[in-house]
Amino acid sequence: MKQTAPKSGPSTPATAPVRVGTMVWGLLIVALAAIIIIGTLEPLSLNGTYVTIGLIIGAGVALVTGGLIAGKQRDNHSPTRKS
Repeated sequence: MKQTAPKSGPSTPATAPVRVGTMVWGLLIVALAAIIIIGTLEPLSLNGTYVTIGLIIGAGVALVTGGLIAGKQRDNHSPTRKS
């Protein structure tokens, strides 16, 4: 007797949601690279400490905001409305 696999329609791969942390750290690295490139092309007098503090504060705000939004969306999709 020959066994065959059950037929199903075309399978679509499950898409994973974009992770907030990945996006924020990627944008942080791109911003830092842009500052370095601009600094080599144009003579800038930037204080490295202030630039670093600004980037870290921006990344922190983006991570907290993204986490709150992701938590709110997850809470809306759960049947008990609990995370």
